[in-house]
Amino acid sequence: MEQRFETQERAVLVGLNADSLSREDIATDASLEELEALLETAGGFCTAKILQNRHTPDARTFIGQGKAEEVRMLIEATESNMAIFDNALSPSQIRVLEELLGVTVLDRSALILDIFAQRAKTAEGRLQVELAQYKYLLPRLSGMGVSLSRQGGGIGTRGPGETQLETDRRHIRTRISRLEEELEQVRQVRAVQRRQRTKNSVPVVALVGYTNAGKSTLLNRLTGAGIPANNRLFDTLDTTSRQLSVNEALDVILSDTVGFIAKLPHHLVEAFRATLEELEYADLLIHVIDAADPEREAHIAVVDKLVAQLAKADTPVIQCYNKADLVSPEDIPVGENRVAVSAKGGQGLDRLLELIARNLARGQHRVTLLLPYPKGGLLDRLHQEAKVQSVDYAPQGIAVEAVVGPVLYGQLRDYITGER
Repeated sequence: MEQRFETQERAVLVGLNADSLSREDIATDASLEELEALLETAGGFCTAKILQNRHTPDARTFIGQGKAEEVRMLIEATESNMAIFDNALSPSQIRVLEELLGVTVLDRSALILDIFAQRAKTAEGRLQVELAQYKYLLPRLSGMGVSLSRQGGGIGTRGPGETQLETDRRHIRTRISRLEEELEQVRQVRAVQRRQRTKNSVPVVALVGYTNAGKSTLLNRLTGAGIPANNRLFDTLDTTSRQLSVNEALDVILSDTVGFIAKLPHHLVEAFRATLEELEYADLLIHVIDAADPEREAHIAVVDKLVAQLAKADTPVIQCYNKADLVSPEDIPVGENRVAVSAKGGQGLDRLLELIARNLARGQHRVTLLLPYPKGGLLDRLHQEAKVQSVDYAPQGIAVEAVVGPVLYGQLRDYITGER
């Protein structure tokens, strides 16, 4: 155990529960537990947790001079080298607290950004993380004290290097503009790919959910994607898409997205819009919920709020209660678009596929057509805009079995000879 301490940064976690803070901004015992999990994900170790109750935050120290002194003594007693706050801190508060505590001070946003900097693997993901970090750090450049003077490698120092952060604001704004231009190019490439999928009539189904709800495990189980699925926060940062055969008549693109989390830094929502905009164009969302999560309802509310910002208002949503094998059936709500599954064990997946098909089949028609040979060009259109299942060249015309959407159904009604 001592060897583990030597290789990890040791942090005291601090939170403020103030009457004047919004419900989303306050710290609680549960949010401090989640902060500890975030710290472990970043590679650190929690030595102690302190939750302070005040009517209002202190403008200078956030938690008050007396509580700050208590934190300082706790840092010394536990030989910690960092204090991480569950709430958002202003640049001046970080500066004052670092002077009082004598260690690096981070807030929740900085810790999440550090994890993202570790986890981003693709060029797009790294661009998004760098953009989010610069936007977070720009207003904090003046007098960031201990954080910027530390030399390399620790939590909160990954991403843009020290020399970059000490350049003037104009240089950083120029870099932000360049990153935004590069991400705009990513969006354009995605738009081309999306138009191609639309042309080929391939519906897009996006997995969303609170971090560590089991989205990657579900994607692996359904598609055999082989994506690493570990029991840790933010295990997936880069969107992964795989084809899924829902049934013999329906193929979809299934996309895994980054997990949501309470108090997600708004810079991350902005920077990751190139990835999360998949939600805006999805035909169906599967909200993966950890059925055994003690904070389940609060986490559902977090995801619902972010989905409302990012997805089309009329996009259907399936609530998929994962890890259902860990709770009693009575603990899982029932309803039209709700399903209980175990992505790890495979239970309930047939029912999930039925719900996917039912939601995407609204307005879809499985028909048999007989196209006159002079109208043979309609066959090309069917290949482009529908799912053609069989073609037979008969003496009286071209017999086609296909699944068509409502527009094509209306336009080809005169050639329909049967429907299932």
